[in-house]
Amino acid sequence: MLPNDKTCRVLQSGAGFFAVRFFVLTLLCVLTISGFARNHTDTSVPSNHEEAEFNAGDIIIGHMLDAYDWHLFDIGKHSVSIPLPVILFYSGRVYVFLSNRFHHGHAAYKGFRIAADGPSKGRIIRVLDDGITPDMQASYLLDLSITKNVFAIFIASVLICVIFIRAAKSYRKVSGANLPSRMGSLLEPVIIFIRDQIAIGAIGPKHHERFLPYLLTLFFFIFFNNLLGLLPFFPGGANTTGNISVTLVLALFTFFTTQIFANKGYWRHIFNTPGVPFWLKLPIPLMPIIELVGVVIKPFVLMIRLFANIMAGHMILLGFVSLIFILGNVNHYLGFGIAPLSIIFLIFMNFLELLVAFIQAYVFTLFSALFFGLAVPEEHH
Repeated sequence: MLPNDKTCRVLQSGAGFFAVRFFVLTLLCVLTISGFARNHTDTSVPSNHEEAEFNAGDIIIGHMLDAYDWHLFDIGKHSVSIPLPVILFYSGRVYVFLSNRFHHGHAAYKGFRIAADGPSKGRIIRVLDDGITPDMQASYLLDLSITKNVFAIFIASVLICVIFIRAAKSYRKVSGANLPSRMGSLLEPVIIFIRDQIAIGAIGPKHHERFLPYLLTLFFFIFFNNLLGLLPFFPGGANTTGNISVTLVLALFTFFTTQIFANKGYWRHIFNTPGVPFWLKLPIPLMPIIELVGVVIKPFVLMIRLFANIMAGHMILLGFVSLIFILGNVNHYLGFGIAPLSIIFLIFMNFLELLVAFIQAYVFTLFSALFFGLAVPEEHH
């Protein structure tokens, strides 16, 4: 069956916008993560090179938080990781080097090191030759390093752009009985579903095309990052959508899009809600205050929902794996005995997380579309 004209137009016109939207979305996520979400680096290797006991909390929390390198595996006491670029602005100078200069947080380089404790734990700080931290009020340190989550966003964005641009090109070649590529055929029902069931259903047939490119971008960005986060090997394994900085940027996109494109009916509903008794509006504007608070709470709930669900899923998966080593430290037979059961639950949870990856992308996109629908109400509403 040949794709309909509307689907072709969506893919053809949307492919060019995908690259631009993903560039802007990626840039804001990168700046937000770099600005205040730098919380962790790999400091699991003891400085005295003694064998440390297995600490499930450190392993799980270490995966949840961001890092300046991409840890791959351990060979004995040696940690193998991919160093990532460190970009620092301090006292009018730019410092660029790879994160392996820090030796997993155990060494300083060019007067900088990763704080091992204190309020700046896991972040890069400026230190003097004697190891004393200088007064940060005198000169502000701006950290725009490419961390693990930032690099994972780059990978997902490039992957999505390549897939959709190739799919759009295949639709341009459709003629006669020729069908689009397999990738185009795979994406077509998902795009139609988002258009018909989410965009048109929540926004309406009159205004849905204005928001459809953003909704498609939002859905596939979250979905692909969720899937890559479930891969236990490079380029997967990053807790991207489980990082509250990323979900904050996505929620802000939805918030500002709602406010920018809102029409008079939206603001009239906030400040003069129809059907509400007059005494709830004057002399104390109780309902307008509640509606204005709701304007802020709605995207905040979106941010927390996506962050909490993805983070919880990763913690459960790592918990099942850690259970084997926790009981193994108590008794080797307990470790071997619990391993098959943990693996069974781990496989089940991985399949469940595949479903969650789609559901969370769908829910975030659906609620964004509902907010857009409230922002552009039809006249008869």
